[in-house]
Formats: sequence, structure tokens, C-alpha cells
Amino acid sequence: MAEALGLDFGTTNTVMALSDSERATHSVRFSSPAGDSDSMRTALSFMKDRNLGAGALKVEAGQAAIRAFIDNPGDCRFLQSIKTFAASALFQGTLIHARRFQFEDLMEVFLKRLEAYAGDGWPAGAKRIVAGRPVHFAGANPDPELAITRYNAALTRFGFPEIHYVYEPVAAAFYFAQHLTQDATVLVADFGGGTTDYSLIRFETSGGKLSAVPVGHSGVGIAGDQFDARIIEHLVAPEIGKGSQFKSFDKVLDVPSNYYTSFSRWNQLSVFKTSREYADLKSLVRQSLEPDKLELFIDLVEHDEGYPLYQAVSATKMALSSAEEAEFRFSPLGRAGEKTVKRAEFESWIADDLARIEGALDEVLTTTNTAPGTIDKVFLTGGTSFVPAVRRIFTDRFDASRIETGGELVSIAHGLALIGERDDIEQWVA
Repeated sequence: MAEALGLDFGTTNTVMALSDSERATHSVRFSSPAGDSDSMRTALSFMKDRNLGAGALKVEAGQAAIRAFIDNPGDCRFLQSIKTFAASALFQGTLIHARRFQFEDLMEVFLKRLEAYAGDGWPAGAKRIVAGRPVHFAGANPDPELAITRYNAALTRFGFPEIHYVYEPVAAAFYFAQHLTQDATVLVADFGGGTTDYSLIRFETSGGKLSAVPVGHSGVGIAGDQFDARIIEHLVAPEIGKGSQFKSFDKVLDVPSNYYTSFSRWNQLSVFKTSREYADLKSLVRQSLEPDKLELFIDLVEHDEGYPLYQAVSATKMALSSAEEAEFRFSPLGRAGEKTVKRAEFESWIADDLARIEGALDEVLTTTNTAPGTIDKVFLTGGTSFVPAVRRIFTDRFDASRIETGGELVSIAHGLALIGERDDIEQWVA
């Protein structure tokens, strides 16, 4: 029986792993209506189902949630990347088919679906669950204590005797260290959907047992989702009224920019749809000097175009990782949704974000008084590490032979499971 369950509750994807022994793990497999997988998109769908009784909701997660949303437009409430709300005091829940769900309720519902999808593979007898957490949570003013309180509220409902939290880059480092052939100082850069986290650890092996000394950590609430937001800000927002104006009595005023901040976070559009901000936006159409643009904005929200927008943005961003220019295609905008994007343009849009990502790297090196030349291995994990401008941050500082990638989806969960088997787990917890 596995002693520990590693939970990588990610902004974009969620992975669970079980420890088979001190140095062996396997991913929990899920069988959903969308097929079999060892990872789940962190997404939920909710639909009313009369067969389940009055007021009951049929819930799906991952790709099954995406399929339900696509097959039932207008009837399905769809949520993605719920982790981005964890540390936000402003998020006090959301209404879903007249029922209010707090963050911990959404996290529990998501994990309950994964439990159902796992079937007999769910580790009901595991003694401890080891959950990953970022060094710095996403959001403008994240409250890490609030986030952990919410995590605890959700996870305690599953009855695991012990709950531990480990920094996500520490778990990735531990996973990577299993393959080291000699003692090494390792820098891990973990690029998630919402955060970039660094962990610097010294690994040594004595008597066949791996030991480690944490040297330092740093992070910033910026990663792939922020890059997506920059693409939306420059390519989509101007077409739906960003920079436009409206009349209020005898004054001409700018349409508030905060509407477009909400829109650029495609994963939050479903929550924005039920907000006071959205109601205020709809009231501006009659006063707008360019009402067609605001009407298009409202149409995109009403028709839940967040996921198609995500697909279009992701395709463009991925293409720019291997080409100097790429096509952006988002059909709900008509001709305005067909644009060519040059990599140089994209890199200029994310320049400030890159500076903050590099600043967090400077922080961990400076606070630990570590020179780049003394680091033996640099392990990059997460999809954003493939963005050329991000990769240059590391190739400019470290010899290419020291930089490694791999295990983008599984490294954190498997590292958490391995840490969960150790007697000295307290050394590793955040």
C-alpha cells in the first residue's frame, strides 16, 4: 500500500502520483468520459440534470468538462484555472446555477471528480497527502495564508491522516535529483500557468541515501497566463472597446480599463460574467461612442468564448516558440481576429514580465550569495520554459551543458510522492 499521495494541483493541469517505494512512483490514472489520462486539465463544468433531482448538478472535470462545455453552449457553466483564486481575498465565491461555491468547494468538487475517475486506483488508504504550493501565489496582492487555509479546508474533507505542503520547485528538484550520479547544487525553475518559482538545493548522497540542504527560494506571480494576457491585451482588447470612450452627462470619459484586465484573464471570464463589473459594462453600451465594440465584448462573454480564446492564444504562443512569426486566428472577432504576430512584437509585450521573472532569479542568487558558476545543474520545467525569451535568461547566465528540461507534467507530483515517503519529511515542508 502506498504511504503517500503527491498532489500537483496546477493552474493549467493537475497530476497525482503515488509512491511505490523510496525511489519509485507511478501516476494515478483517470478514466473519464473523455478517455484515459494520467493528468487532468484543471477545469470544471456544471450542468443541471433533472435525472439527479431538483437542483442537482452534473459535474465533469478535465477534458470531459471541456467536452461538456463545447457540446452544451449556454447550458453549461465552465471554470478553468481555479487555482488562480486561491490567494485572493477579493474572491468570495461564485454563483453556479443559483448555488454559491467558495474556493474550497470548487477544489473539493474537482478532486472528488478525480477520485471518481480514478476508481480503484484512488489511494484511500494513504497515510499522508503531500500537496505542492508555489513560492509566491498568483494575483496582484496574494495572501498565502489564506490560500493554505482554503487548501486545508478542501483537503481535510478527504480524510487523509496527514496533510503536508512542499514548495513546487523543491518537489521538482527532488524528482530531478533521483537521476544525479554525483553530488550537485541544483537550481530548479518551475514555470506554471500562474507563477514562476525558483529553488536552489544542495543534494548529496551518503550510504545510498539522498540528503539535501535547501539553499534558497524565490518566485513571482507571473508565468504563462500572464503572457497569454499580453497577447489578448494587444490583439483582442482594442477590438472590443479598450481605449474607447462613453458620454456621461456632458463629459466624455474613457471606458474603465479594469474591464479589459478581467477579460485578458481568459480563465476568469466565467466568474466575470456574474460580477458587478460586468453588469456595469452592459450599462455603458447606450452611452458608448463605439457601441459596436462593447456589444462584441458582451457577446464574447455571454457566449463563453474564454476557452476558444485560450486555444487561439496558446496556438499562437506555441508557434512563436519555433518561428519568427505566427498567425493569430479567433473567428468570433471576424476579420479583426486574423492577424500576423512577429516574435519580436510578442517579446516587446512581455518585456516587463520577463524582467520580473529574471528579477526573481537575481533574488535567489543574491540572497544566497551564489555565483552562477557554482551551480552544477539547472532544471527547467513547465511549458513556458520553451519560450525563447525565457530560455535566454538562463543560457545567458549558465553554460548550455548544465541546463536540462523534462517531466513538464509529472515532475512535481512525483517529487511530492517521493518526499512523502521520507522519515525526514519535516525538512522538506514549506
